[in-house]
Amino acid sequence: MTVAPKKALGQHFLVDENILGVIERLGDLRPTDVVLEVGPGLGILTRRLAEGAQLVHSIELDRSLEPALRDALGGYSNVRLVWGDALRLSIEELDPVPNKLVANLPYNIATPLIVESLDGLPEITLWCVMVQREVADRFFAEPRTKAYGAVSVLVQLSARKAGFHPVSPSVFRPQPRVDSALVAFERQIVAPIGDVRPVVEAAFAHRRKTAANSIALSGLASRPQVEEALLSLGHPANARAEELEPRQFVRLAEVLA
Repeated sequence: MTVAPKKALGQHFLVDENILGVIERLGDLRPTDVVLEVGPGLGILTRRLAEGAQLVHSIELDRSLEPALRDALGGYSNVRLVWGDALRLSIEELDPVPNKLVANLPYNIATPLIVESLDGLPEITLWCVMVQREVADRFFAEPRTKAYGAVSVLVQLSARKAGFHPVSPSVFRPQPRVDSALVAFERQIVAPIGDVRPVVEAAFAHRRKTAANSIALSGLASRPQVEEALLSLGHPANARAEELEPRQFVRLAEVLA
């Protein structure tokens, strides 16, 4: 069955099965795992996940894929297709609760989905996701680099890097104009991000501004309050967000609170 990928949904279907072994290895699939997959596409990865896991919750927005997915997954009783927007569904209510997120993520939802899952899906212990190389590089970027941002801080406060594998555009249809990467990380909580996240996102909201100005624009605190807090952390009052290490954002949030 021929299915045309939808550019508006960021669809790049996985078509090369050679990459599945790498995903299986980095995802450390086990017979007791309950896997969350977002964006199954044509079901190639879904089948491999179903063969190695207890159950797969596979979320897909595009109902036009239903005939192809039903055909591809007809022999797998341990796959549950869930139709809807993964960013709007109450994923935390899935039963049984997933303990791993393994997916070829649609490009346009990759970052917000990862961020939401860090705090909103506490049972997830491992992520193995295919994303744009640029996005993958952000997850564990170092402070004071261009790639370092809010998602870097939140991921590094929640997990440790477990694996990385560059992926060629040739494994997808249509071939994207950018490189991709598989990145795996395991939950290892440095600090709960619930109270830190608003400060982190506010600090990076206006990268050209100082952290104090950017946070003040969000209404979380006044500029003098943030400047005083930065000084207490050993940073100048005009420091930018990318100068702070992840753990320092925890302290900044505590001081501002």
